[in-house]
Amino acid sequence: MHTHEKKSYCAAVITISDKGYRGERADTSGPAVRGMLEDAGFEVVYTSILPDERAQISAELIRCADEKHIPLVLTTGGTGFSQRDVTPEATLDVVERETRGIPEAMRWASLQITPRGCLSRSAAGIRGKTLIVNLPGSEKAAKENLAAVLDALGHAMEMLCAEGSTDHAHG
Repeated sequence: MHTHEKKSYCAAVITISDKGYRGERADTSGPAVRGMLEDAGFEVVYTSILPDERAQISAELIRCADEKHIPLVLTTGGTGFSQRDVTPEATLDVVERETRGIPEAMRWASLQITPRGCLSRSAAGIRGKTLIVNLPGSEKAAKENLAAVLDALGHAMEMLCAEGSTDHAHG
């Protein structure tokens, strides 16, 4: 491990799914996202499953950023066109600064795979020293979208944690 010390950052994965929350459907996208993060050197320190409820999603994002000090929070689910899909709105309710390039890159990558890629409403932004990124709910789309930005997320962590104090870099 001494080739070049790469800093490990903590992350959270939050699945947004009414059926997953009620135990009616197994969550496959959350574990898939977690696996990709761990393979990339992130330490996933927190996971949860929530219903498609805007206030609950916002509260969980605030908890991860303000109380748990987790530098990267990925959500999966709730980014589509159904009335219940409110993850981007819940995210925009709590971020202080949007990071529009991340969802743009994910949609661009999705469009290389399917013309429906433009239908993702994913948002991303910064709250304090936490980057929050919405991924689609399907395991396949979540993995494709994360793959499109995963390298950039490591650099984002370096920039976020380099601003002033870095004592929350490891959660």
